[in-house]
Amino acid sequence: MSEGRLTTHVLDTAEGKPAAGLPLTLSRIEGDAHRVIGRFHTNADGRSDAPLLAGDALQPGLYEIVFQVGAWRTARGDGGVGFYDDIPIRFRIGDPNGHYHVPLIVSPFGYSTYRGS
Repeated sequence: MSEGRLTTHVLDTAEGKPAAGLPLTLSRIEGDAHRVIGRFHTNADGRSDAPLLAGDALQPGLYEIVFQVGAWRTARGDGGVGFYDDIPIRFRIGDPNGHYHVPLIVSPFGYSTYRGS
């Protein structure tokens, strides 16, 4: 059994706190097709309650997380603020035993990401 996992964390730098309640979708990219694996919302700490993928479900391949920041801002009542709607982050998983952490640091007019630990 694989020990690998995929996690995420979203921080709102404009507010200086986690981005709670932010919807996101995880897909596996296979050629031209996007196969949705799951839909999630961040918790009060800006994380998903459980890994997005873990164990044998984490397979080598190309994946994409789409962070729906526009919908999140609208749900918070500030839908007219900001420049970004959906933020897609595409990445490759090579080692099914690895820990892949995809953080997103977001503000109304910019964002940053990196491979975390």
